[in-house]
Amino acid sequence: MNNMNWLAVYPEIILLCMLGVIAIVDLFVTDPARRPTYWLTQLTVAVVGAMHLCYFNDGQTVYAMQGLVVSDPMGHLLAFFASVATMATLVYARPYAASRELLKGELFTLTLFSLLGIFVMVSANNFLVIYLGLELMSLSLYALVALRRDHAVSTEAAMKYFVLGALASGFLLYGLSMMYGATGSLSIPEVFKVISTSAANKSVLVFGVVFVVAGLAFKLGAAPFHMWVPDVYHGSPTAVTLLLGAAPKLAAFAITIRLLVEGMMGLALDWQQMLVVLAVMSLLVGNLAAIAQTNLKRMLAYSTIAQMGFMLLGLASGVVNDNTLSAANAYSSAMFYVITYVMTTLGSFGVILLLSRQGHEADEIRDLAGLAKRSPWYALVMTVFMLSLAGIPLTAGFYAKLSVLQALVATNVALYLYLAIGAVVLSLIGAFYYLRVIKVMFFDEPTDNSPLNAPSDARLVLSLNGLAVIAFGLLPGGLMAWCAQAIVKTLAT
Repeated sequence: MNNMNWLAVYPEIILLCMLGVIAIVDLFVTDPARRPTYWLTQLTVAVVGAMHLCYFNDGQTVYAMQGLVVSDPMGHLLAFFASVATMATLVYARPYAASRELLKGELFTLTLFSLLGIFVMVSANNFLVIYLGLELMSLSLYALVALRRDHAVSTEAAMKYFVLGALASGFLLYGLSMMYGATGSLSIPEVFKVISTSAANKSVLVFGVVFVVAGLAFKLGAAPFHMWVPDVYHGSPTAVTLLLGAAPKLAAFAITIRLLVEGMMGLALDWQQMLVVLAVMSLLVGNLAAIAQTNLKRMLAYSTIAQMGFMLLGLASGVVNDNTLSAANAYSSAMFYVITYVMTTLGSFGVILLLSRQGHEADEIRDLAGLAKRSPWYALVMTVFMLSLAGIPLTAGFYAKLSVLQALVATNVALYLYLAIGAVVLSLIGAFYYLRVIKVMFFDEPTDNSPLNAPSDARLVLSLNGLAVIAFGLLPGGLMAWCAQAIVKTLAT
């Protein structure tokens, strides 16, 4: 462990170097469409994503940078999907940003900085590295939310996000400082060893875990730390909303696993109880509040809260009666859930972006009225995304929910059985607002009959996005096996 091993962090080094190159190249770009900057950014993300996929296929766990970084299958798989999500986001965002004078070099460089922060977070093996990656990602996103500086709603959303984000970072940092005080180490494996040997003060550890879980809950957007989600999703430019709602969720999942599972597994009975409370509150708040929404972005924001609640149920069912036999199944189900959620979110906001035009945001549910008559294909693809979020069979969302419920039922504990039943009931309630969107698209009369024009690359990616949601619903075995492989190898180290 005591070596630098630069090979393990090549993707991050390449991304950082290319970030500097792209920032300099953009200074000399005169094309208003920013084509050189755009394609150079896409090429960079594609290369580093491919490198992470190759590292994942190698299946090795390597420690680097004096043990500060771990190169393992879970980190590489999440980094690969974060890269794919970023590429798709840029494709969807490009026409939207061009029509609002947001297509600047800052959009691309800040996006790459946030991706670099995500890469650091998913490969962190030390408290300080986790915090470094978190702040790198968060500061980039704060700036992106405020990119439309002359727009009062965007500026307000950026201020809310910045203030509440700083508060959450303080919670997390305070909790990590208490863990350091109790264990005497910032290294996640060392913290795990100290907790396992019961050598630390239990009351200080539990107090620290409370603050750590609170900080993680904010980054995931779980209730009652969800206050920022609807306002920031609504107030941000839709392109930035997608940057917020997709890849960062993978990073938040990664640091949750790193901190709670790899570092604090000995305190599982304590943090699992907190995750159960967060999950139930998120499912309640998200599904019930979403019913009252008329704004599509706010509805999807509350949907995100509910979806994260469902994912937390998987994380909360890993250790049963001090037995970790079901841990791999539970955590891989949660990982599968968050990946399929990101995939579906990309498409949902992608449709909103492609429907938006100069001077008009297609962010109200009524803006989708009669979409089936204007563009049957867009309506069909959006239907697939809505059905997936609702957990309807033949979509990836159905199998994701089913895998989490199976993990809960497999515990054979009454509490988890009741949680599974409650989650199903709340998901049925939540299906109402997804089906309402489908009803509006197919049965309401269109309020706007203008033709829908979108670049061919955006239409292609949207189509592939919809097909992927169907494919992983019909044939989920491959992705589920990847998730299981990643979790098993990560827990084995």
